[in-house]
Amino acid sequence: MIQLKQGDKVKVHYTGTLDDGTVFDSSQGREPLEFTIGEGHVIPGFENGIKDMKVNEEKTIKITAKDAYGNINEQLIIKVPRDKFPPQIEVGGRLVLKGPKGQNIPGIVHEVNEDNVVVDLNHPLAGKELTFKIKVVGIN
Repeated sequence: MIQLKQGDKVKVHYTGTLDDGTVFDSSQGREPLEFTIGEGHVIPGFENGIKDMKVNEEKTIKITAKDAYGNINEQLIIKVPRDKFPPQIEVGGRLVLKGPKGQNIPGIVHEVNEDNVVVDLNHPLAGKELTFKIKVVGIN
């Protein structure tokens, strides 16, 4: 068996689901995901979950929020004055705010009232446990 090690390029097909079975991402119908072990291009729990796998092996892994997109950071849930938004802003809406250095910061509207809009700037999968069904299809 080829043991994956730092610097190996691996190709995997995967389907990611939430605890309620909702699929949030999948390589189904696409090229496999290709990344290099140790370069940090995938979440830590995903990389750790495949390290003992070999080509054509399939398995299901469960990743805690800490090893996925992190726990929810309450400091990233902000109140913005209502007058900074268009009148049609709605709860659940996705938007992009500009950061102090001009960077785009995606957010989700959590609350709208006459004075403020509460926006969550955490990653949409922060605080969630993730389950991945994975199949290794190549190792270089």
